[in-house]
Amino acid sequence: MVGKYKVITLCGSTKFKEEYLRVQKELTLQGNIVISVGLFGHSGDAEVWTEGTKEMLDDMHKRKIDMADEIFVINVGGYIGSSTRSEIEYATREGKAVRYLVPVE
Repeated sequence: MVGKYKVITLCGSTKFKEEYLRVQKELTLQGNIVISVGLFGHSGDAEVWTEGTKEMLDDMHKRKIDMADEIFVINVGGYIGSSTRSEIEYATREGKAVRYLVPVE
């Protein structure tokens, strides 16, 4: 499986930290380069909520989407919050493929 690797950026609510880690491992073992979040604000990383940090991280995540071939949405139970919805819209506008953990109708 050595060769050209697809780059996938994970998107979704940071309250799903365990699912992020599981999907990251799974996609990596399938031969993909996986880009994830740096902090899990909804799972205990309080630094996210300091002044200006959330805005910086949101912008940084768009740059991670720019580097990817596609995004993979961690939508446990079908949940997609406003930040994730914004990332999906951005990825779609940029011509990136969008895949979901839970199929979307």
